Amino acid sequence: MKKKIRFCMMNILVIALLASLAGCSSESSTSQNTADDTELAQDAEETEENSSAVTELYVQFGADGETFVLHLYDNDTAAAIANCVGTTTWQLPIYHYDDFEDWEVMQYYDIPSRYEIPDNAESITSEQGGTVYYSDPNRLVLFYQDAEVFGDYTLVGTFDYTEEFVTAVEENPVLEGWGNKIIIVSANE
Repeated sequence: MKKKIRFCMMNILVIALLASLAGCSSESSTSQNTADDTELAQDAEETEENSSAVTELYVQFGADGETFVLHLYDNDTAAAIANCVGTTTWQLPIYHYDDFEDWEVMQYYDIPSRYEIPDNAESITSEQGGTVYYSDPNRLVLFYQDAEVFGDYTLVGTFDYTEEFVTAVEENPVLEGWGNKIIIVSANE
């Protein structure tokens, strides 16, 4: 009988020991998961900080065009655009390039509808060449000449207004196979 009791006691001890080891393993796993989650959250924060710190984008007019710097304004719309461009380079077609009102002072570029960009439009009546706006729904508007226009737009940024800039915009070639002009927007030069 004593042997049976010892055997039962040993089984109980083994079971208790296994249960405590399983608990340690679970706690260790939980603490490891918590550490992994904390690390992922820190990485996400750093990515968000880096994308919100973006103050410039690089734009080419045409596939082989010279690169110009778009200096971004500090607002939600510009930050959202920089964030989107930070995930992939954009190739944006010009909405129309010679058959809409004011085409000789401005151009519209279509942003794919999968991107959600906040709109904080204000009415404008005149603009300086080199200014870029966002127009809902998902369109960038570039004034490449000084203009008197009436519209509701959200300020995104500006290009340095130079002869080279104006020439690049005006001489942007129609992309073969697309039948349209494009701009390439990226976060890296």
